[in-house]
Amino acid sequence: EVQLVESGGGLVQAGGSLRLSCEVSGVTFEDYPIGWYRRAPGKAREGVSCITNGDGSAYYADSVKGRFSISTDNAKNTVYLQMNSTKREDTAVYYCAPKTYIGSWISSTSYGYWGQGTQVTVSS
Repeated sequence: EVQLVESGGGLVQAGGSLRLSCEVSGVTFEDYPIGWYRRAPGKAREGVSCITNGDGSAYYADSVKGRFSISTDNAKNTVYLQMNSTKREDTAVYYCAPKTYIGSWISSTSYGYWGQGTQVTVSS
């Protein structure tokens, strides 16, 4: 059974930092790129970032490029999202997911499993 447990969300002031974690089980962690998505109130799910475990290639949405950083700890089957210089528009529920289907990392149809998410709220 695939399980994804996101944590680390919370309330942060604009300009502040948070580090999200996602522990992955039920799949061979090193075999799949792992992505972070978010869903803001009233909006569609949006791809934030993705990392390829094999070569460590990282991809970012334009809206977070230069502010967010994705990384993995293969020994812990965990992927992280370091969020710096946060903005109010970063407020959302953040999800991680293994990219189990062929397709662009930014397309939600490339992911077959989703966790419960962790809420991030950025205040002004």
